[in-house]
Amino acid sequence: MIGDITKSIGQLPDPRFRNVLLMGVGLALALLVGFSFLFITGVQWLVGPSVTVPWIGEVTWLAEAAGWASIPVVMVLSVFLMVPVASAFTGIFLERIADAVEDRHYPGLPTAQGAPLGTTIRDSIGFLGLIVGVNLLALVAYLLFAPLAPLIFWGVNGVLLGREYAQMVALRRLPRAEANAFRRRNRLSIWALGVVMAVPLTVPVVNLLVPVIGAAAFTHLYHRVGPHRQSA
Repeated sequence: MIGDITKSIGQLPDPRFRNVLLMGVGLALALLVGFSFLFITGVQWLVGPSVTVPWIGEVTWLAEAAGWASIPVVMVLSVFLMVPVASAFTGIFLERIADAVEDRHYPGLPTAQGAPLGTTIRDSIGFLGLIVGVNLLALVAYLLFAPLAPLIFWGVNGVLLGREYAQMVALRRLPRAEANAFRRRNRLSIWALGVVMAVPLTVPVVNLLVPVIGAAAFTHLYHRVGPHRQSA
């Protein structure tokens, strides 16, 4: 697994990786900016344009102060937002990253047929909904077991992201039944690599690299332990 990640990081200068990285960063930043704007605007709307304080009178700067005070909250929430961003990434960019990895490390492979577009979109939406739903439910666990919240976050999202990335990579070259069998057969390795993806998702800026490195690492994992093992 360490080798899968090391090779993935080493390929970051690849022009195809850089292009996808820039598009992925743009997508993530657009979502974060949009979410931040909505959150801060909502806080300012709740506070209102002014508040009357006893012995002081009308105060008009609370809305602006509340907006600025919301920024740290948005930074914390952005960690959770990056999980669905990483999920959405698979349906949009994974194919390009997987092709770049195979061209460099596994030459001579037949062209991956890939899953039909409709199937890819349906699976991506389904996975995205599952990830959002499970993380909303996990908020209860985060509050009840606050000291363990990071471990719960990494463990839960390791399962979810590992399942999604492994499935999407396998479906490029296998029928669905065989892709499911590959995922079940290697569930421990897939979960471990998913956790390795989930941990840096909690680190601002670094988390922008995770979807690209994750897509590449799961491509290496497939060729290392999948039904058609290849050596780089």
